[in-house]
Order: sequence, then structure tokens, then C-alpha cells
Amino acid sequence: MASVLTDKHPCFSSEAQHKYARMHLPVAPQCNISCNYCSRKYDCVNESRPGVTSEVLSPAEAFTKFEKVKAAIPNLSVVGIAGPGDALADWNKTHETIELIKNTDPDVLFCLSTNGLLLPEYAPEIVKLGVHHVTVTVNCTEPVIGAQIYGAVNYQGTRYVGAEGAEILLNNQQAGIRYLADHGVVVKVNIVMITMVNDRHIPTVVKKVKQLGASLTNIMPFLPTQGSVFSGLPQTNMHDVTAMRVACNSELKQMTHCRQCRADAIGLLSQDRNSEFRSCAATTLVEAVESKPVPFASYYKVAVTTQAGKLVDLHFGHADKFDIYQVNNNRYELVETRRLEKYCTGNEDCDSEDKRREAIMTALSDCDAVLTMRIGYQAQKRLLKRGIMSVEYCYTVESGLYYAVEQLELKAAAV
Repeated sequence: MASVLTDKHPCFSSEAQHKYARMHLPVAPQCNISCNYCSRKYDCVNESRPGVTSEVLSPAEAFTKFEKVKAAIPNLSVVGIAGPGDALADWNKTHETIELIKNTDPDVLFCLSTNGLLLPEYAPEIVKLGVHHVTVTVNCTEPVIGAQIYGAVNYQGTRYVGAEGAEILLNNQQAGIRYLADHGVVVKVNIVMITMVNDRHIPTVVKKVKQLGASLTNIMPFLPTQGSVFSGLPQTNMHDVTAMRVACNSELKQMTHCRQCRADAIGLLSQDRNSEFRSCAATTLVEAVESKPVPFASYYKVAVTTQAGKLVDLHFGHADKFDIYQVNNNRYELVETRRLEKYCTGNEDCDSEDKRREAIMTALSDCDAVLTMRIGYQAQKRLLKRGIMSVEYCYTVESGLYYAVEQLELKAAAV
């Protein structure tokens, strides 16, 4: 039964990612641990990473949104709750949301993402509720390593730090995974690969969760996040991530198509449509920018990664098209859209196709800047070698263009 259901879950099946859509409902804002790589920033409406959402919904609001999305996306197969905090830290809201949808659409699949701290307490209810897929983030099995990754663990009214807190978390994760697996729940384990912190320890993690009954692991690159304790650490190189996935694949099946999605993601993994179904508050920033335009002195050409032309909502590596704008004298104009191959596919060949990547760089060589939601370090370096500035931004295209040119002006003034 679980195997048949997994065939319709894009996050658990690579074949399903092109056929079925998923929907994350951000009803659980509370979190009970502090990860040193995490910054749960709600006001950035387009940044694509776990813990981010443009709004937090009540169960009733989530149900209304589900009905709207289901009517618009017939191939919606999965409803997940991945925060923006922890699904179990706000269990009452998570439970109510699932019940509301389940009573209306008993065929939809439900999944949860959790840090696992409260799994021993809620695993029986998860099974009873009919949740067939659960993702648990397990970054280590040794408390001494966990002490480097987790700042604090808040458990049963007490705040624990260091190895003591990590040990509680790790023990609960392992007990919870075993219970779920023993009761027919498909468990995926996410592992954030952090260079010089837990990277060499990952094969041990994979081996342990396999023993506990996990069905697959998802080794993800660490992404530096502004405001987090680890913001100064380097982003994990995808070549290293791919090598680790290959090394661990003989032990346990590996997920290689993860998009590290937002807590309010909607649609296919490769074509997120959350911006179509949310209340965007970015107009306040637009109004502020338009009321006080930056006095540009020069003409610039800026390439923008955007899904629908309104928001800067695509990672540079995931973009297969770039909207090219020219900006001058407080005006901007869309001059063309260039369709290119994706810089990074997320597969094993991601870092080996230098010719394809150089072709992308050549196609953008007449631009002064690339305006994008997020960009990897290696891609930044390649652009910089060609004299192209990379500007990360997460609001509307209009305000982003003003911001990008402001950065270009500051750079020119500093030379």
C-alpha cells in the first residue's frame, strides 16, 4: 500500500516529480529547537528555502486555500505540513488541518516534516491519522556533533544546550523513526551536509537510519542564511554533495531531486506556483521605492530570474529563462527573454558540464548584473570573472531592478 502511494509523492519518488503536484500548508510556526543553520524569516516572500513563508495560516484558512489550489491544479496529490516551524511543535494546528482536508478529500496523501524531537509522543497519532509519509531531519548520531549544529533544545518545559540537548533530540529522532517504520509509514531522512561540521559523519547517519527502517535519505547542501549562526560558513559544494550521495547509495536509496522547498510551496517541484495563491505584501516596498527613485547616472542591462515576470522568485541554478531589462533614468524596460539550459540540474552531472555552464555565462555576457533570488558561490565567481555582478533579492522585479542598479552605482563609485 505504502509503495503505491509513494508513486504519487513527488518528494519521495523521482518519477512522480514530473506528474504530480504537492502543496505545503504553513500552519505550524512554532519550533522547539534552534538549528545554527536556520533563520525562519517570514517577511521575505520569495526566498526559496525551508522555514520561509509569505504568511502563516490558520487551519480554516489552510482548508480554504487547499480547495482553491485543488480546483486550479487537478494533479495535486500531496498535502504536506513543513512548518514554517515544526509540524509537531504545533500539533493541534497540524492535526486539525489534516482532519479538515481529509473529511473533504479522503484520497489526498498527507506528509509531515519534523525535526523529530516530539516523534515518540505523536508518532501513534500520526499513524492513526493516516499520514503515510514523514520526513525527519537527522544531521548526526553523536551528541558531540549535534552540540555544534543545535543551539538549544526545548523539551518538556526545559531548555537544554550543548551535548545534553543534542542527545535528547537524537534519541527521540531514532525512537520515532523506528516506530513509524514499524507501523507502515514511509520515512525519508533529510541530512544537511555542512562542511567541516558533519560531512564526514554522514555515512554513519545513513547506515543508522537504515537500521531504524528509513526508506531513503536526502543529503542536502548547506545554504548560508543571513541571520543564522552559520551565516559565515561556505555553501556546500554540489560536487561534494553528489559524491556523498553516490557513496551512500549502496547503503540506502538516495533522493537527488530535492528543491529545498519553502513552507508554502505549491505545484510541481520544477515549477513552483505559490506566488499565484498568496497575499503578497511586497507592494509597500514598491510604493516606497517608486516614491523615492534612485537617481541613476548610467545605463545598465540586468538579467532577472523570475517565473511570471512579477517577482524575483527563482534560484539562478534553476532558471531556464532570463528576462533581460535595460534600466536608465529611473525607467526600466523588458527588452527580451532568453531561454537557456538550467545552470544546475541537481543530478550527478551537475558540476561536470562545464561547456553548458560556460554557454550560459556567454549568453549573459552583455549584462551588467544578474538579479536572482539565490545563487551559489561557484556561479557567482563565474559571473564575476566576466564582470557581471550577482544580486540576491526576494521581492518584486520593479523594486529589485532599482536595488540592483543601486548596487551597481555603489560599486562604480567605489572603483
